[in-house]
Amino acid sequence: MFLRSVVGKLWITIILLVSVVLAILTFLLLEFFENFHVNEAEKDLMQTATKVSVMVEQYDDRNLIIETAERVKDPFSRIAIVFNNGDFWLSESEDINLPKISYQWLLNEEGLADSIINKIETKQQKELPESNNQVMIVGTSIHDEYEGAVFVYQSLNAVKETTQETTKIILLTAGIAIVLTTIFAFFLSTRITSPLIKMREGAMELAKGEFNTKVPILTHDEIGELAMAFNRMGRQLKFHINALSQEKEQLYSILSSMADGVITLNRKAEIIVSNPPAQKFLEDWHYENNVDSNREHKLPSDIEDILKEVIVTEKETSREIFIQGRNWVMIMTPLYDHSYVRGAVAVFRDMTEERRLDKLREDFIANVSHELRTPISMLQGYSEAIVDDIAESKEEKNELANIIHEESLRIGRLVNELLDLARMKAGHMNLNIEKVDVKLFLDRILRKFQGMASEKNISLHLELDEKIETLSIDPDRIEQVFTNLIDNAINHTSSGGNVSIHAESFDDSIQFAIKDNGSGIPQEDLAFVFERFYKADKSRKRKKGKTGTGLGLAIAKNIVEAHRGSISVQSKQMEGTTFTFRIPKNSELT
Repeated sequence: MFLRSVVGKLWITIILLVSVVLAILTFLLLEFFENFHVNEAEKDLMQTATKVSVMVEQYDDRNLIIETAERVKDPFSRIAIVFNNGDFWLSESEDINLPKISYQWLLNEEGLADSIINKIETKQQKELPESNNQVMIVGTSIHDEYEGAVFVYQSLNAVKETTQETTKIILLTAGIAIVLTTIFAFFLSTRITSPLIKMREGAMELAKGEFNTKVPILTHDEIGELAMAFNRMGRQLKFHINALSQEKEQLYSILSSMADGVITLNRKAEIIVSNPPAQKFLEDWHYENNVDSNREHKLPSDIEDILKEVIVTEKETSREIFIQGRNWVMIMTPLYDHSYVRGAVAVFRDMTEERRLDKLREDFIANVSHELRTPISMLQGYSEAIVDDIAESKEEKNELANIIHEESLRIGRLVNELLDLARMKAGHMNLNIEKVDVKLFLDRILRKFQGMASEKNISLHLELDEKIETLSIDPDRIEQVFTNLIDNAINHTSSGGNVSIHAESFDDSIQFAIKDNGSGIPQEDLAFVFERFYKADKSRKRKKGKTGTGLGLAIAKNIVEAHRGSISVQSKQMEGTTFTFRIPKNSELT
């Protein structure tokens, strides 16, 4: 890991660079000093040979010449003099390893000719093969009547020892330079990379969301300016992230508070953003198309087709979608990334209430007129029959009077229910809240309908959550809700069907559901089942046992809402209907 770091790379680079330079410089210095020592030794030997040759030319006293030659020569070298009469003299040396040369050797090797004058040779001693020393020999001629020469030679070991000492000094110096360079390189690398390491740590903190992280400014060079820029970048990031967070929260608040549903889609038909009304639309679509919303987050096929159309045409498109009895108007607009369509935003408006109000305005007079016209007509007709003595016998008159009485009671019930409903709408409902044992309460209601269910061969059963014990409600009002819902379920379920009551406990409420597998409610009527005078039987013909006024579900809804609860319905034709309502566990009812 060290070699992969900036410190390691910079340190190795400096060391390699300095090492290469020192290696080249050492090689050149060694060559220079080796040649220098050889040249210096050559000059010394040549000076000695020249001095002796001059002395031999000027003096005839050989003893003086020999004595002087011994004094001027180096103690570790030898002098060989070839006199003009052929005499040969060789000096002694303190170097015991320096071999002696003979006149014959000189004659064979050099020929005592002019070629040896000022010539430097390195010869191997041939007369003494046991000696492997190499020597440096120089010679100069004696200008006299006869030929003569002076030779001076010494062992190359002296030159080599000097060169070796020089080499040691150079290598030691190079080693010290490498050590100092290593220390300097490591210090320099650490000095340079320390701010970078701090900035890396700061960048990691920024990646974790710590935008208050600051990098210390250790220098005032380019790295210091980089640290200043890094700190400025952190402040700017914090500012922009906070601005984006505020915009996101504001957008989320706006979307959550919108009554219209909003879904943002990308080109792959994936949901990016949605709000609660849009999620409600998707839940209804999943239920109607038998799609498990917990496992499969699938976009409706109709919306996918519209998205493809919007992407291709790059134009706004609108559709009306009918799901679970609710009318949704969808407007989809393309989203651009410069000139490229990156997705679309779909706005869903629930037009059910508007359509419901339109329908109510149209049907209210007809419904009220119908509900009152029939009993009034019957009252009028049967009363005229009595007045005109059409009913002759007492039994016939009693029968007609009984019909008149039943129709008057029916008109009274209708008027009372309308009054109750009006009081509920105005918020004048008085609730007698009691703590009720839910199991005993539901068992009592269930027993009341067992006979009716048995007559129609319908299975009626209860599924109660064991966690449920008591609930604070108005038992008479809630029983009225159960009575209405269970009665409707039994009346609209064929023989051999099933009606079930489910009670489930949640954190803040208890949910009750009445399910049947009867004829179901048409999709176009689902949005209006809780309205006054709603009846699924559009023929308005009275059937035996079905003499309702169409106000039961409206009253049930107002009773549940008076308990601070909610009620809803889901249904499919020929598959069944489920009415669900929730009552809060801890609610201050007034």
